[in-house]
Amino acid sequence: MSRKRKSKQKIVGSIIGIIILAILSIFGLHQENINELLGIYENNTQSEKENAVSSIPVEGNLNIYFIDVGQADSILIVNDASSMLIDAGNNEDGEDVVNFIKEKGVSKLDYVIGTHPHEDHIGGLDDVINSDIEIDNVYMPQIETTTKTYEDVVDAISNKGLTVYSPKTGDTLTLGDASLEVMTDSILDEDNLNLSSITLLMKYGSNSFLFMGDAEEENEETRDWPKVDLLKVGHHGSNTSSSDKFLNETKPTYSIIMAGEGNSYGLPTEETLNKLQNIGSTIYRTDLNGTITVTSDGENIKITTSKN
Repeated sequence: MSRKRKSKQKIVGSIIGIIILAILSIFGLHQENINELLGIYENNTQSEKENAVSSIPVEGNLNIYFIDVGQADSILIVNDASSMLIDAGNNEDGEDVVNFIKEKGVSKLDYVIGTHPHEDHIGGLDDVINSDIEIDNVYMPQIETTTKTYEDVVDAISNKGLTVYSPKTGDTLTLGDASLEVMTDSILDEDNLNLSSITLLMKYGSNSFLFMGDAEEENEETRDWPKVDLLKVGHHGSNTSSSDKFLNETKPTYSIIMAGEGNSYGLPTEETLNKLQNIGSTIYRTDLNGTITVTSDGENIKITTSKN
């Protein structure tokens, strides 16, 4: 083929391309649609951008303690002089949770969060609130029950003159150099209090941690989820939580399951354990490993347990 013919073809190709762009622009297509039609693609997809965790400089370590309170939840988070308690186990666990907090040198809790009003999550909260530990903020979902456990917590909050806040999707909290975002609105269903669970995504440097309370698949379906380094598995590893879609999106490197040894519920289920293993997540369980301590310097995560 002659050089003249090649040159003519290049010119014709360029003219055709310009005409196509003009036509597409006339019909109101956005640049990303034009790029796709012409076979031009960005290196990063939109979903990858949404899942990216921005790395903010941090100092010191963030410590997360998944306290072994049997068939229940209680999580203490400490970053420098700031601290947060998520749930406080069953009624009989309150004194142990208070002692654990004090043993870690914590005299003030910036946030106390009762993820939802089941006894195995808020049972010990009244003991924590009634103790000499200073408390700045209390967060609970906007749903009430008539149980004595719930009333004891409400009375403790009232006696201390504290206000209860009910967070919404997108609300943010600051804990030292760590930031937390509320991921889902509480679903207020008196027949299933698990659906009212407060869910939180915490970022510390380039590390991310997702706390799901007892949230179930119905909660998981309300949004797309980012990839995380660590997942506090919802509902003690029940098959009502941790859907395939949710786990394939979050793909946690580490998964923490809080359950009681030999519990009568058969939790965690084999189904959930298999799902976590299939995505390559390393599983820790309070029923097998006791209290689990997670330490992050903003880039690296170290996990130690009170049992082998």
